Amino acid sequence: MKFSELGLTKDLLTAIEKHGYVEATPIQEKTIPLTMAGKDVIGQAQTGTGKTAAFGLPILEMIDSENKDVQALVVSPTRELAIQTQEELFKLGRDKHVRVQAVFGGSDIRRQINGLKHGAQIVVGTPGRLIDHIRRGTINLSHVKTLVLDEADEMLNMGFLEDIESILKAVPDERQTLLFSATMPAAIKRIGVQFMTDPEHIQIAAKELTTDLVDQYYVRVRDFEKFDVLTRILDVQQPKLAIMFGRTKRRVDELTRGLELRGFNAAGIHGDLTQQKRTQVLKQFKHGEIQILVATDVAARGLDVSGVDYVYNFDIPQDSESYVHRIGRTGRAGAHGNSVTFVSNSEMDYLKDIEKLTKKRMQPLKPYTREEALAGRMNVAADSVADIVKSTAGVADSEQVDKLVEQYDAQELAAALLGAVANVEQMDADFKLSHERPLPHKHGNFRGGRRGGGRRGGGYRGNRGQRERRSYDRGSRNGSGDRSQRGRSGSSRRQSRNFVIKNND
Repeated sequence: MKFSELGLTKDLLTAIEKHGYVEATPIQEKTIPLTMAGKDVIGQAQTGTGKTAAFGLPILEMIDSENKDVQALVVSPTRELAIQTQEELFKLGRDKHVRVQAVFGGSDIRRQINGLKHGAQIVVGTPGRLIDHIRRGTINLSHVKTLVLDEADEMLNMGFLEDIESILKAVPDERQTLLFSATMPAAIKRIGVQFMTDPEHIQIAAKELTTDLVDQYYVRVRDFEKFDVLTRILDVQQPKLAIMFGRTKRRVDELTRGLELRGFNAAGIHGDLTQQKRTQVLKQFKHGEIQILVATDVAARGLDVSGVDYVYNFDIPQDSESYVHRIGRTGRAGAHGNSVTFVSNSEMDYLKDIEKLTKKRMQPLKPYTREEALAGRMNVAADSVADIVKSTAGVADSEQVDKLVEQYDAQELAAALLGAVANVEQMDADFKLSHERPLPHKHGNFRGGRRGGGRRGGGYRGNRGQRERRSYDRGSRNGSGDRSQRGRSGSSRRQSRNFVIKNND
């Protein structure tokens, strides 16, 4: 269905066309008409389906730009997703006088207070920082007409249920509520029953996202061999733009350092980095200045970068839904993508659960040899030699060149040039990762070596959320930062961006 069939005004349709959208995605096609009709909606869909536009377009359509009150509130689990949502609303509402303010931890709350004082029709915020503003009385939610809970299951995993309930009680009872979640656990259903009015339930199946455009592979490998196997795969596959997932912040830091040692252009993001550093890394990655982005699950939430051709799951995720979120970073907008998941014998039941959810069997990938990895590096280096020869043509008559020609034959010199361009000496740089605690055994699986076997055990999603929750939004006791800043001095203060949408900009 085309956007012109959804009842949107010309200003928004023009912005949609500039944004590069052609046809509405399934979640947009089903959600936009219901939202514009004033209904409460529960949208169950994975990342990468266009949820932001699904709720953003109707909100922008209904905003009274002459009224400076907060008319719409979007609650996001992470700072990155809040910033991305703010930017998306800005782009889609280019031709309307709408002020959008983001509030999140890790940024100077005084700047956010100042932005709110100047008026914001739409506020996008993380739970902890929103609670800070509510308690301080620096945000007035009494005129909110539309409330959006984005990635509600992730907020639940991160321990924000009480905050969500407090926010729901701070907005008017007479309002429209939109809830988006990849999964629908009992606590999310209770929110729908308690705080929503006859919500329409829209569900987009996960299989629509993972089966067609992403080739999925797994590598069976012992834990102490994983890093060597990984770098050889990278040498052969030579991704143009890749995202690599590690289970912990320490793992992300170590993977980034090891990749750099072996000649790869990599950078990492997780909750302990300052907001300024994270923003810088993401900007470099989006512009192709960084080849491999290493991230934890929560740090990558909301990340939307075009051109990602590979996703590497260095650590298999503990819950299957996270896998879907991860590989949703590639295979977007009709482009082809690939995913490679590393798995040990004891983790094979986690792999089987992922296959049950995605309804697609992963293909085994045999680890490459050092000779194959070397050939991969050489192939890429050979493509660069022509540019090097062209750029150094002016030194062809030097005395040193004559001496080298006399001392070595052409084959030796060509091999040396290729080896230097390929950074062959870095291939075997000594590096070892710290041991990470293995995932808990699935219920019913005590041998660990079988593909298949045990039933899916319960309670694991909560464990992941508890491990990562300290890295995110709920601020320190004085409300000055997000969890990643708690107890740290001198943390970077990032100016929150207050977009004022003007004509002809």
